[in-house]
Amino acid sequence: MSTPAAPTAAAKGPGTAPGAWARFLDSDVWFSFRTSPVAIVAAVIAFVCVFCAVFAPWVAPHNPFDLAKLELSDGRLPPAWMEEGRLRYLLGTDDQGRDILSALMYGARISLFVGLASVLLSVVVGVSLGLLSGFVGGRLDAFLMRVCDVMLSFPPILVALLIDGVGRAMFPNAHEALAFGVLIFAISLTGWVPYARTVRGSTMVERNKEYVQAARVIGVSPGRIMVRHVLPNVLGPVLVLATIQVGQAILTEATLSFLGVGVPPTAPSLGTLIRIGNDFLFSGEWWITIFPGLMLLLIALSVNLLGDWLRDAINPRLR
Repeated sequence: MSTPAAPTAAAKGPGTAPGAWARFLDSDVWFSFRTSPVAIVAAVIAFVCVFCAVFAPWVAPHNPFDLAKLELSDGRLPPAWMEEGRLRYLLGTDDQGRDILSALMYGARISLFVGLASVLLSVVVGVSLGLLSGFVGGRLDAFLMRVCDVMLSFPPILVALLIDGVGRAMFPNAHEALAFGVLIFAISLTGWVPYARTVRGSTMVERNKEYVQAARVIGVSPGRIMVRHVLPNVLGPVLVLATIQVGQAILTEATLSFLGVGVPPTAPSLGTLIRIGNDFLFSGEWWITIFPGLMLLLIALSVNLLGDWLRDAINPRLR
């Protein structure tokens, strides 16, 4: 005799706990998102930009960095809707005959990678130091906060410019991976400070609550209390801050690349494309620099708008 099959989720009683996806669809965050036109439009723009950047080798009509396929005779062609434009190059070409549309996709890929990697490194360092400072307190807290004050006294772009310039001077023939690592470190050197200060303040509130005191009474180690109990309760503001900082990190990378100390010339980002097109802006080839600038603007603006929406959705006092 066969055994009865297990009841499905639909057949289970009303007392059954819903799944994670069902809880998300019933949450206030999802309701806030689907009732906010600005958040929806920003999410669509961000998704399209990220999709085109991640799948650039398959989505882009050309490989703009394949020297074997470049035609110098196609250089400085205007967009397709202008008089001398060609449908093959929808947004025109640069001085070397590279397709602008394809270059935007490949350039956004590099900009997003550097921005996300630098924010991830800043989050790891900032959250760790902030959690330790707020939970331990005392001299360690005072020392770490003075370090934060010192880092905040320097403009982030100047610190990144100094570190990246020194790294290039010390390793002039460095591999691309090392050059990217120096750039990410330069952006993260001051980027961890807001996370440390935010997590430190939240941790100082959480460490005096009853569940932390109860964990201490039953003999749970301080490290386990910080990681398993306090950390999940202080990550909400970090998520919002990280979303906003992604746009700022991408703009910082673009600024460094525009100044010539960013990513290697063999792997140009949006900032490098803007710098290249700036040389031809006053000669009439405006599309070489305008379209990379618009792409950078769309990415940064959409990410910032999503960060603002997420801040309002998570914080009930702002509803």
